[in-house]
Amino acid sequence: MVDGIEAAGDVATGSLLARAVEPQAGGAHGRDHGLCRNCGTHLIGEHCHACGQAAHVHRTLGAFGHDILHGVFHFEGKFWNTLPLLFFQPGELTRRYVDGERARFVSPMAMFLFSVFLMFAVVANLPGWTFANSDLLKTDVAGGMAQAREKLGEEKAKAAAAVAEEQAALAAERRDKAPDADRIVRLEKRLAEAREAQIGLETAARMLPAPASATDATPAAHENWFEAKWRHARENPKLILYKVKTSAYKYSWALIPISLPFIWLLFPFRRDVNMYDHAVFATYSLTFMSLLTILLALLGAIGVSESALWFAAMLAPPLHIYKQLKGGYRLSRSGALWRTFLMLNFALVTTILFVTLLLYLGLAD
Repeated sequence: MVDGIEAAGDVATGSLLARAVEPQAGGAHGRDHGLCRNCGTHLIGEHCHACGQAAHVHRTLGAFGHDILHGVFHFEGKFWNTLPLLFFQPGELTRRYVDGERARFVSPMAMFLFSVFLMFAVVANLPGWTFANSDLLKTDVAGGMAQAREKLGEEKAKAAAAVAEEQAALAAERRDKAPDADRIVRLEKRLAEAREAQIGLETAARMLPAPASATDATPAAHENWFEAKWRHARENPKLILYKVKTSAYKYSWALIPISLPFIWLLFPFRRDVNMYDHAVFATYSLTFMSLLTILLALLGAIGVSESALWFAAMLAPPLHIYKQLKGGYRLSRSGALWRTFLMLNFALVTTILFVTLLLYLGLAD
């Protein structure tokens, strides 16, 4: 129940934040002639032509609730103009937005913020997509080592007892007035086997890491920064994973500036494109990847086969990048193909850099 409430809160937060980035393009409820209540300009329509505020302003609780629902679910209708193009004609969407056709579409950053918040709200609450029970960094390894040492100790004690028993039997047989030569040979063989087993157990015990002493539980004076953070991570694995998840949630926007230099490398001599064009491309592309993750996670939750999901996950990103590059930058097929290949490799490098940043933020805090 709590997770569901948090998920709904995440969706609402992302939508309202996106609404803050994507200001209203309409929303007037009737026409109030007179002066604008924001800047005092004489009104000549449903919006102030000086500051853009709606002529009609509400002061009712019901209207406030409508604003919340409108912000979460509507996006002024531009969402439904943007989404189909984002999925099926990303190059056209990118090109039209860069060329100045802005009023029809949700801005890249607003769309990105909404998709990221939605992804964390939905995916994190689906089975199989949580780190809550992860064994990563768990200190159970130390517990397993302690059990291994205890078991080896028991086996070593048994081996020592077996050696002592065989030695006593062999000595007794040799002291006998009429010793049995065949029995002595059998006892010597059994004694040799018992000693060999004892030596093997002692070797195994030496190969295990030494048990941590009481002083090892406290930070060592010679411990460097990384060692101290790694020890802290092993002591609190769930806390570290929570910090990494929270950092991914908060700093997802960092993927955009990380990606820009790599996209620029695809067009180093193109004078008709600039960093703004690359930023629009990167932001819409990352938005699609977030929405694709949500879609695949939901399909997996309802029972779609893993092979089909993996096929879609491997096919959809390169196809989308190819179509967005070709249409967004007006490229030929060959130009879009080799840039798609490079872009996929750049995406891997970008992901590694972003994950490294998340790990640093999780450990450094």
